[in-house]
Amino acid sequence: MTNITAGPLDGVRVIDLSTVVMGPYAAQIMGDLGADVIKIESPADTVRVGQYRTTPGMTPLNLNVNRNKRSVALNLKDEAEREQALKLIDTADVLITNMRPGALARLGLNYADVAARNPRLVYAHAQGFRSDSDQAGNAAYDETVQASSGLVDVANRALGRPVYLPTIIGDKVSSLTIAYSVLAALIHRDKTGEGQQIEIPMTDTLLAFNLVEHLAGHTYEPAEGPTGFGLSMTKGHAAVHTKDGLACVIPYNPKNFRDFFAAAGRPELAADPRVNGEAIDRTDNEWLTEQIAACAPALTTGEWAEVCAKHSIPMAPVLELDRAHEDGYVREGHLLDTVEHPSEGTIRTVGIPVKFSATPGSIRRLAPLAGQDTAEVLAEL
Repeated sequence: MTNITAGPLDGVRVIDLSTVVMGPYAAQIMGDLGADVIKIESPADTVRVGQYRTTPGMTPLNLNVNRNKRSVALNLKDEAEREQALKLIDTADVLITNMRPGALARLGLNYADVAARNPRLVYAHAQGFRSDSDQAGNAAYDETVQASSGLVDVANRALGRPVYLPTIIGDKVSSLTIAYSVLAALIHRDKTGEGQQIEIPMTDTLLAFNLVEHLAGHTYEPAEGPTGFGLSMTKGHAAVHTKDGLACVIPYNPKNFRDFFAAAGRPELAADPRVNGEAIDRTDNEWLTEQIAACAPALTTGEWAEVCAKHSIPMAPVLELDRAHEDGYVREGHLLDTVEHPSEGTIRTVGIPVKFSATPGSIRRLAPLAGQDTAEVLAEL
């Protein structure tokens, strides 16, 4: 780890009382930006279950959401240890949790309890559904949130199968929402001296995210057309096979299409009236998508990269994740770096994607063992 910097959140203390990905990833983002993040955990945390190399609990998911944190192992059901947790919360600016409301109430850790002790605290509570809804107590996983937010419906209409996106998008979008909401509340706190509770329901968050483009014709009342963003819903809208691989090639305007068809050796398509107007008629999306797929094998991925750069056609080779560490763009941006973990040896760690000119974030600590920092942190009390 090199170029260690304080970061823009230096001086902010975050208590991470969350599990799995949603809360921990949000807390890690704040840690990357300089916050002192203390994770109160049990070794039974879900991200510590599964594949490991050297040490039980040091799983890939744990390594990817718990860096830049200190780990304190406390049994919250034990009165003395729970009081230690509360004393830590007394010193904090932010608390992030995704425990169910009933459990928080039983442990004396709901907002009213902790705000009485620390009224400046920003208390971020994430859960599957709104606390004032009839689904408030329901269990929520990424797949259920994709279903309840309409994302599965979009996939079913576009692909003909009600598939889940092969990424935990509900958790990660909610993580980002937690992070920006907490930062906004900290600004308010610094202006007024008042903390507050923030509720981040996963379903509501992903529904709002999904509807930005997919509300479409239902933006108007009465509706002027169906829901679903036209281009995304086009049959066959996918990366294409080039002569030697896979690429995303997205001609966008008439000139893009004419240049693309000419480069593929299809002058008859370049002369087609559908790509010679002032704009593309989006009712032709399916036909255009079919032609892109049919023309792409004419050139290699590298040749298409040159053609598209010359003619300003949006294009990108498909990044194979197994070879991401070899990609020039990834390497130059330090988006994947090789580091030495104290217990796990050589590992790859994901870089910080945002760049600050004056207060850059940095990776100061790699993911700790469960409870690794208990003595150090409690001694600070």
